[in-house]
Amino acid sequence: MTDNNQENQIDQPVSEDTHLRQEPNVKERNLTANPGDVISDEPQSIEEKSKQVAVDSPDITGDHITVPTYFVVDEPDGEKKALHHVKDAEEISDVIRQARMDENGNRVWW
Repeated sequence: MTDNNQENQIDQPVSEDTHLRQEPNVKERNLTANPGDVISDEPQSIEEKSKQVAVDSPDITGDHITVPTYFVVDEPDGEKKALHHVKDAEEISDVIRQARMDENGNRVWW
């Protein structure tokens, strides 16, 4: 009769015992809310970084927003550099400021 009880048993969803899990959950791994913010541990080329997307979803107004994880900028020596949208935010702001200056260093207003 015990076998019959197991066959008729109803399994309902309940919280799993955290001690039985094999892998840590998102909170335990200290992940950001946005997976696109994560910087890879493996070296990546400029081309690989340029294809990563941090945000690709509608905003509060319903407009669809796409934000790259890395902004690729040209260095004065002609090299390209990938700046992470969070980690390098201050440097990105500096690049934008420089783009708004003329050759004499005067601020250009559009």
